[in-house]
Amino acid sequence: MECKKALDDAKGDLDKAVQIIQERGIVRAEKKADRKTGAGVLESYIHNNRVGVLLELRCETDFVARGELFRQLAHDLVMHIAAMNPANLEELMRQPFIKDAAMNIEIMIKGVIAKTGENVRVEKFCRYEL
Repeated sequence: MECKKALDDAKGDLDKAVQIIQERGIVRAEKKADRKTGAGVLESYIHNNRVGVLLELRCETDFVARGELFRQLAHDLVMHIAAMNPANLEELMRQPFIKDAAMNIEIMIKGVIAKTGENVRVEKFCRYEL
C-alpha cells in the first residue's frame, strides 16, 4: 500500500515515487532512534592477515539480529571500517559507503531501520592494523 500511495503522490513518476518512499523510511527511522537495543551481533573481519575489525552492531530483537539483512549490514560495515579506517563513530557515520558513494553509512543504517522496523545502531568498533 505504501508503494501505491507514493506512486499516487508522485503522479505516476516512478523515480519520484522511489525517492518519496526512501524519505518516508528515513523519517520513520529517526522516530525509532530512542528505542532500546538489547540484541545484536559481534561481527569480525580480517583482511590479508594485516587488518582486523571487530564491530558490535545492536538491534531490538534476536529475530532481526539473525536476519540476513542485519547480518549483511554488519558484514558491509566491518569491510568498510577495514578499508576506510574511521577515527571514531561520528566519522564513520559521515563517511560515504565504499560500495555506493551516493550514500553515507548513516543513511545506509537508516535504510535497514526502515526495512526491519527496529532501531539499529553501531555500539562500538575497533580496528587493528600491523
